[in-house]
Amino acid sequence: MTRVTVWNENRHEQKNPVVSEIYPKGIHGAIAEFLQSDNYEVRTATLDEPEHGLTEEVLENTDVLVWWGHLAHHEVQDEIVKKVQQRVLDGMGLIVLHSGHFSKIFKVLMGTSCDLKWREADEKERLWVVDPTHPIAEGIGEYIELEKEEMYGEHFDIPAPDELIFTSWFEGGEIFRSGCTFKRGNGKIFYFRPGHETYPTYYNEQVQQVIKNAVKYVKPVERKRPVYGNAQPLETISAK
Repeated sequence: MTRVTVWNENRHEQKNPVVSEIYPKGIHGAIAEFLQSDNYEVRTATLDEPEHGLTEEVLENTDVLVWWGHLAHHEVQDEIVKKVQQRVLDGMGLIVLHSGHFSKIFKVLMGTSCDLKWREADEKERLWVVDPTHPIAEGIGEYIELEKEEMYGEHFDIPAPDELIFTSWFEGGEIFRSGCTFKRGNGKIFYFRPGHETYPTYYNEQVQQVIKNAVKYVKPVERKRPVYGNAQPLETISAK
């Protein structure tokens, strides 16, 4: 069974009654609930737990890590970021949601600023499926339409994605690369844009389906990481 850890800084839920009303169990709780319904083994972790809930034991027993953060990216300890980065390089899957684009772990893995344009104006978002053959788009029609969302707009300062699955259009006219995959070491990463905290986006069944599909896609392949460094020859090298 795939082991999933849903990480959330869990700060908006404590500070903003609108958010706590929408997500009474926290954003992490809402995501964990629909993943559990798909028979994943799910645990949650939050910023204020010791080691942010991401102890070596937890990370070693995590196949896929789902990450949501916004207010407190700077509070995530660099030591924990390094441990998560190493686990990704070793094969752990990573799903980064919405404002997690500015998290330390996503920036480290991308090697860029990961900056973008944004606006909060209750805009319609339409996420167009631009790669209908991709497993993450399985069960999704031509597009996902969200009545209200925060706008993210180009330019999105990320490396060119290995695969672009969704592109968003917003009511104000902007577009955005909203569903991207990357490979780092033995690990696979999926960035998915929707999920502003003051909207019930994670209750949308199509959004849930994308995240469920993404867990299947980024989960580790049963293969050891390649060996690096000085190597002995496989064949006899004849004397010159």
